[in-house]
Amino acid sequence: MNRPAALVRTATLVRACAREGGGGSPTAVLDEPAPGRAPLTDAERRRVPALAGASHAVFVGPAPHGPGHALRFFTTTGELPACGHGTLAALAHLAARTRAGTLATCLHAGGRVFSGRAAPDPGGPGFHAAFDPGPVTLRDPAPAAYDLVLPALGLRPQAPGRIASVGRPRLLLPVRDRTELAALEPDFARLRAACDALGLLGVYVHTVPGPGERSTARLAARMFAPSIGVDEDVANANGTACLAARLAHDRPLDLTVDMGDSLGAPATLTATARPGPGGPAVTLGGTAIPLPAGAGPGPDG
Repeated sequence: MNRPAALVRTATLVRACAREGGGGSPTAVLDEPAPGRAPLTDAERRRVPALAGASHAVFVGPAPHGPGHALRFFTTTGELPACGHGTLAALAHLAARTRAGTLATCLHAGGRVFSGRAAPDPGGPGFHAAFDPGPVTLRDPAPAAYDLVLPALGLRPQAPGRIASVGRPRLLLPVRDRTELAALEPDFARLRAACDALGLLGVYVHTVPGPGERSTARLAARMFAPSIGVDEDVANANGTACLAARLAHDRPLDLTVDMGDSLGAPATLTATARPGPGGPAVTLGGTAIPLPAGAGPGPDG
């Protein structure tokens, strides 16, 4: 029996981090274990994203103890300890099942316990969801990292990047503007080899704030993660959390990041960073739109 295919028919496909009611990253959300069924194996979970027409799948179950929900995230290559847009999709999925359409819950994922919330989006369809992605760690990359990554991206050396993590490390790499960002055509085989050699989840390439964007900024980014089977991610929320922590330093920052335009699936994420005793405290947000049962990703994504 093809259990993943059978369960995909019960999945909710959610457009995570949608922009103005469209686009976003199609994400499969499944309740597991399903009533009357044994849990899937991890090998079966890895099959779900492709079967659902998504890059990622989120499996939602009861919290291991007390109230709340447990989340597990998978791509076709395996399990991820954290997935920001998957968390936003799960929150919208859970909020849609409540009587009032609002949700405040405790989430368990990747060894962390954290808060999440969702409410109907006043500006359009779906739900605005937000959560605490946890502390961000930042460090300088080794000089050899640029020798591996920049040629794979077709970039010349520019401003220095940072390696950042809220679960798995990624390289944050700045470029001058949206035009340069849009022109990137990575060699994905070469980039995967570089990321594997450096132990990176991927490379998050982003524009930089202008002179007047000290406390509020709207930037653009592209996330390349061929090592986990996602050449380019429509929306990468945890990378956006890392960028907010990098830019905030010791001051408040309200950040908006546009992604997905190069893939024809416009996505937008928000992140607020506030000074804290252990570094910037970040909250991630975005609009997530659960699609009707049986709906596919559609032309936007």
